[in-house]
Amino acid sequence: MSSAGISSVERYTAFFRELLRKAQAVKPNADIEPALEASDFGEGIAQIIWVSDGSITKSNQAHYAAIETAFRNIFYESLASSSINDPSFSEVWNLLDIVSILSDNEQCEPGLIFWLVEELLDSQTIDGCRSVFDYLDSRRERITAKHFKQKHLIILRACNELLRRLSRAEDTVFCGRVFIFLFESFPLGDRSSVNLRGEYHTENVTTYDNAPTPSEVDVGPMAIDGDGKEEQVYGGEAESKTEGSEATQTAMSDATDKGGKSVKFDPKSESLPGEIPDLDTLYPLFWALQDNFSTPTRLFDVSNFQEFKAGLESTLHKFKDVHNNLEVRGATRVSDEARRGTKRKRGGPADELSSSFNPKYLTSRDLFELEVSDLAFRRHILVQALIIVDFLLSLTPKAKSKLDSMTNKSVLYSYNISEEDSKWASQMRSEIATYLQQGPEGKFYYRMVDTVLSRDKNWVRWKAEGCPPIERPAVSAEDFVNARKGAQKACTSKRLRATPLGSLDLKFLSDAETVDGLEKLRDMERFSVPSAESFRSDIVEDEFAIETTKTGEDKQMAINARASKMWRMLRVVSKSKLNLLDKIDDGNNWQALFEQEETENKCKKEEGGPNEAPKGSAGPEPVPLQSAEPSVDATSVQETVIK
Repeated sequence: MSSAGISSVERYTAFFRELLRKAQAVKPNADIEPALEASDFGEGIAQIIWVSDGSITKSNQAHYAAIETAFRNIFYESLASSSINDPSFSEVWNLLDIVSILSDNEQCEPGLIFWLVEELLDSQTIDGCRSVFDYLDSRRERITAKHFKQKHLIILRACNELLRRLSRAEDTVFCGRVFIFLFESFPLGDRSSVNLRGEYHTENVTTYDNAPTPSEVDVGPMAIDGDGKEEQVYGGEAESKTEGSEATQTAMSDATDKGGKSVKFDPKSESLPGEIPDLDTLYPLFWALQDNFSTPTRLFDVSNFQEFKAGLESTLHKFKDVHNNLEVRGATRVSDEARRGTKRKRGGPADELSSSFNPKYLTSRDLFELEVSDLAFRRHILVQALIIVDFLLSLTPKAKSKLDSMTNKSVLYSYNISEEDSKWASQMRSEIATYLQQGPEGKFYYRMVDTVLSRDKNWVRWKAEGCPPIERPAVSAEDFVNARKGAQKACTSKRLRATPLGSLDLKFLSDAETVDGLEKLRDMERFSVPSAESFRSDIVEDEFAIETTKTGEDKQMAINARASKMWRMLRVVSKSKLNLLDKIDDGNNWQALFEQEETENKCKKEEGGPNEAPKGSAGPEPVPLQSAEPSVDATSVQETVIK
């Protein structure tokens, strides 16, 4: 940029060169870091307002134009004299730091630094642009902190121009750096990247072969397996695209080999519902899904929707079959390797998944079998299907009723999905979610996908509301002081009353009641072992409750109560009637524990006859004589213990 004859530009140019010499003394190395500060130049930055030809009454516009021209002269001279990899190129980084300081101090145009960065990116190769982004990443917080409204359009333009130059297949990481820089620079509620009109990327067209192409040059005899079945062999490169001629399709449908055998292929054959399709049948159905993925509004047509349902169901069935086959092969391979004693590689399936990236699908028929066998490829397709299924579920009357009050009608559709299609979409989403959780790190993978889709629904609602501001204003000092006083007042220790409000009078625990309470604690029934007979009546009542209760909760409570009492009764009986425990069948025949005792009591009453003392008589009760020999029951108990 020529500035001959303009004294103010020449004075500014000399002044900035002096600042660059000071910067070289402060930072003699050629690295990007550290960033220069205003304090590194002393009073030099503050004296810039006096560098002019004496006409201080100039407007700011003329003042900014002179400074911009001076900076551009030095900038172009440095670009022409040194490469970005040379140590002398550090003068450009120092110059950009000086421009950043002046723009923050409102001594030049706020967007001047990004104008220079934009031209710097245009003048460099992809490798040079990586070095430029090293500088931008290190200065991001500083150069975007002030006057962002005057800079955001320049940032968008520069980054978008760079993204157009990058290859998403070879420069994937660099593209990610550019996007991350944009996301970190712009505020969360900025509308710059919001598709307010809900437009779809219809230019993304996926072309694929109409049918598999057999080799027309080298078609040998058919390969026959051990069972005598013929295998269909395809060779060569697929040449027939979606716009191919009918003659080529006719040639593909009937190919004759040298031995007189023919290979016939019908591209229009479709598999029955629920049947696993072969790869030839699945191929056109599978790639036709991409048209619906790129333009979901095509599904509003009934015929397109039916084709989409058939294609997605066939794809999912085939994916499940492939997954099962690969698991069987993997188990067989592992057993073979263990038998041979071979060493396994360090890189597992997780490493392969982390490094796989497909910016654009390869739709050749020859690669289709390999793609379907790839887990990462299957997951990419099913994630696309999840997005479309969620879109269909948002068209139900129940989901649309939540968005009736929204203002942005361009992203709201009048089409309502039927109840039958809604059930199909819900079922399909459940099946896809189940499939995505399989395989290595499947649970983690699906959780991340589900989290992203759930958050995306919030962004869709925010867009339908017209993108209202999501940033809350800062709390004022007055509100903060009042809130702090209220918190201190609520947490201050207070003197307790003698009788707090709502408290219960506890006088009933004193005086005479205390004596009775202590006597109740000394009752023998509290710490004596109960008899087995004491549980008998309670168990009978519980069994009656089990038979008569109607609700499941009451019946379960009665069952638990009976089991508790039965267990305690058996513990007591085991100390005196161990030989009778064999008669109990899982707690059902528990009455047998008391039958022998009742029979003995009944016999004693019958043997007493008329000599038995009547009830209420004062005579002493007869004491039964004990036999010197042990009874039969005692003998059986001893034999049981010995065994």
